[in-house]
Amino acid sequence: MRLEAITWERLGDLLAERFLDLKPDDGSPWPRIAFDGAPAAHPGELAERVAEALRLRGRSALVVGTEGFLRPASLRFEHGHQDVEAYYDGWFDTGALWREVFGPLDPGGDGRVLPDLWDPAADRATRSPYVQLPPGALLLLHGPLLLRHWFPFDFTVHVRLSPGALRRRTPESEHWTLPAYERYESEVAPGDTADILVRADDPRRPAWNG
Repeated sequence: MRLEAITWERLGDLLAERFLDLKPDDGSPWPRIAFDGAPAAHPGELAERVAEALRLRGRSALVVGTEGFLRPASLRFEHGHQDVEAYYDGWFDTGALWREVFGPLDPGGDGRVLPDLWDPAADRATRSPYVQLPPGALLLLHGPLLLRHWFPFDFTVHVRLSPGALRRRTPESEHWTLPAYERYESEVAPGDTADILVRADDPRRPAWNG
């Protein structure tokens, strides 16, 4: 796959321009976009950049991170603090994401989205208010391992790090999660599955296949 060098600023602008005309196939008035990537790849920073570019173009966008939908610590660490299987399959409350984020944006939904549910630091509910999205507003959901859950995304962006870069940029205390990303690459091949691939090995000089 051929990738073209680009700046983060230009990438945000070009993605925003592309999303202006995005129409969900299921008739929903709210386009749903994934920014998939390991925490070390910082997909949320790209989502925020795109959201700002959209706002400058007169379109509302809500950025939601899956870290706000972690399960309680008692469930995440039920089999230990470094259980790779639990991290891959059970850390994120996908049921809550379906109920509180995707369900309201289905055709006929009311557009009231809960931006987060659980504070992992305090290990308690956030009690954040719902956000009302007007028709045409975009959901920008970012987080790891997103493309294996059958979420109804209308467009997907995968921010990729090579195995070496992922290891270098992941804190040593989190190296135990790396086998989960190896499995994700093997089972899902997100770089091939996503609509847009962004290579971020050099954090200052990304490249993409746009």
